[in-house]
Amino acid sequence: MPTSSPSSRTLLIEGMSCASCSARVEKALKAVPGVTDAHVNLATQQAQITGTASQEALIGAVKTVGFGAAPLIQQEAHRTVQDRKTHREAQTRALRHDLLHAVILWLLILFMSMGHGFGFIPVGWRPWLQWVFATLALIGPGRQFYRAGLPALLHRTPTMNTLVALGTGAAYLYSSLVVFASALLPAETQHLYFDTILGIITLVLLGRLLEARAKGRTSAALEKLICLQPQEAHRLHNGGGHDVPIAQIKPGDQLLIRPGERVPLDGVILEGKSHLDESMLTGEALPTPRGVGETIIGGTLNQEGALTIQATATGADTVLARIISMVEHAQGSKLPIQSLVDKVILWFVPVIIAIAGLTFLLWLIIGPAPSFIYALTNAIAVLIAACPCAMGLATPTAIMVATGKGAEIGILFRKGEALQSLGHTRLVAFDKTGTLTKGQPHLTDIYRLDDTITEEALLALAAAVERHSDHPLARAITQAAEERAVTLPPVRYVSTLTGLGIEAQDEAGHHIHLGNHAYMKSLGHYSAEANRLADTLSQKGTSPLYMTYKGRIIALMAIADPIRPSAAAAIAALKNAHIRTVMITGDIEATARSIAQQAGIEDVIAHVMPEEKGATIQTLQKLHGPVAFVGDGINDAPALALADTGLAISHGTDIAIEAADLVLTRDSLMSVPDAITLSRSTMKVIRQNLFWAFIYNIVLIPLAAGALYPLAHIMLSPAFAAGAMAFSSLFVLGNAIRLRFAPPFLPEQAHKSKRKTFEKGPL
Repeated sequence: MPTSSPSSRTLLIEGMSCASCSARVEKALKAVPGVTDAHVNLATQQAQITGTASQEALIGAVKTVGFGAAPLIQQEAHRTVQDRKTHREAQTRALRHDLLHAVILWLLILFMSMGHGFGFIPVGWRPWLQWVFATLALIGPGRQFYRAGLPALLHRTPTMNTLVALGTGAAYLYSSLVVFASALLPAETQHLYFDTILGIITLVLLGRLLEARAKGRTSAALEKLICLQPQEAHRLHNGGGHDVPIAQIKPGDQLLIRPGERVPLDGVILEGKSHLDESMLTGEALPTPRGVGETIIGGTLNQEGALTIQATATGADTVLARIISMVEHAQGSKLPIQSLVDKVILWFVPVIIAIAGLTFLLWLIIGPAPSFIYALTNAIAVLIAACPCAMGLATPTAIMVATGKGAEIGILFRKGEALQSLGHTRLVAFDKTGTLTKGQPHLTDIYRLDDTITEEALLALAAAVERHSDHPLARAITQAAEERAVTLPPVRYVSTLTGLGIEAQDEAGHHIHLGNHAYMKSLGHYSAEANRLADTLSQKGTSPLYMTYKGRIIALMAIADPIRPSAAAAIAALKNAHIRTVMITGDIEATARSIAQQAGIEDVIAHVMPEEKGATIQTLQKLHGPVAFVGDGINDAPALALADTGLAISHGTDIAIEAADLVLTRDSLMSVPDAITLSRSTMKVIRQNLFWAFIYNIVLIPLAAGALYPLAHIMLSPAFAAGAMAFSSLFVLGNAIRLRFAPPFLPEQAHKSKRKTFEKGPL
């Protein structure tokens, strides 16, 4: 029986309220036959599953541990995010409603338990009324803890809801016994805990309400991206036009975009010119001029002129949809640092239940009178104080905020793991053409070495061959031919030699070769004059291109590719952060060193063939540790994949982008130090969050168990424990949200780094 090929699915999980929930769901999914990997994210309420298991089997596995699941359709990103936002708003309203009722009932019980007010109510009735109010609280605002916590306990997968349900349930049952059967209990043990029950429910609900609102802020950047895409477009047809839903637009349709409107889909301008605000894509505030023949991206803002465009991509194929997909995937990712936390969380709740049971027994046996009251109070405090939520939220909330912040400034994390790996980078390797340079080479000069052929004929012959190549130098030749409007002769038998050059034949069968010095050497061609000119051009940062015809070198073409204006500033910022930089290029060393000198890069590895780039990266890793590589071309894909972190320039090829961990959409290399700074800031926040979450539990659980009572007669009340538990989660969320306001890279910050400065020396 044939098996289906592995695929990736995303499920929306319903009912998760703490890290123990997500850990149980993840364990259940991994146990399904055919699942090769599964990650459950508490912050996004999503599960990402890889494998051949059916959707029905996955949903069934989630239900067996007491949670709900539904498929997430990535292609319908706008609807999905809007539905999720609507669901979160409804959840927030429900929490607010429950909190209000809990507060009212708590205040009523407090007034009666303290003996104030309600003088018209006989004292003997007050315990009964407290029981009524507490019962209303448990079947009203508190029902969610029992509805989720008790089934989880029966499934032997206890969660945070289980702890709250056990704690408040034990207090309620004992208090009910005092109300209805007080004669069975010694007088000194007849205490009511209804106010404690309401205090716990109220404070836990308050924490969850604030947590839900904070979670909403962590996904604000993604929702902002979603809202950039209009839901309608003005389609032109048969001389007229009308507004239609985006879903009805097909590639090839003509659309009218009026001033002030957002571009609905990716397309090419057919008529008109305007300035477009592309900050959503590039992070750059200045509008970009666009005219006929140029490509524009859906979601950008048309500022002034009316444009007629032809749609080139729709649905999930648009740039905006792909960006949203990247951000969602990164936000649902799990960092390596999370693996230890997951193992702890899986056992956390059962261990807490055991500690609470042990606390009860110890106080019951050796505690002061009334020992039962002390035992019950401290056991409840242990159950309520324990908080796996903070541990579970520490990493995913930071990832959500950081990836959203990155998207706003033109840094798209394709893989969440890059947030951790990039921060450890010790060396950044740059490709030259299209990365350090603008990738817009142009022909500056043609040096004829044969007087029998004119410059125009040389250019026409070279362009006729190079039009069969997509190499940047080839495009410079063909563009020059177009600008001079020369007529291209026919050529045949065109063959490209990667990293060397290109060859062809004219109609008479004469061979034509264009390429670098190594190519000429392999062909056995030599010209002292050509080599002298090539050395001069290379020292100026210009790439020399040799041309042979009829068995001899007849010309040398000078092609210049200007360096990016941001290159020097980016390299300086990396140096200040104690990160070494190197250029890896297939160009000759003289040209490469000239470009490197302009950028401020001290180390150059030249003459690297495309297939050698990956091996070069591996060598650098052995010498220097974690390496990041920045590139844009097809020949950069192996290096991008093998580097600890691959950063692809967004104007590069799809192959390069698919091989990378990050995509940089800004037309500025400052995105590189910005990305590293964001990574370091994120990991700092994650470490702070995990430290707080673990220290909180290490300190508070012994206090809740009564560890200070023998020394100072101090006990932690269950209501205070509930407040502290809520504060723990809110601290973690608030700390993560700080990343939204993280500044871009500041070179002076690097001087505060405790990292060791790299030693200068050979690579």
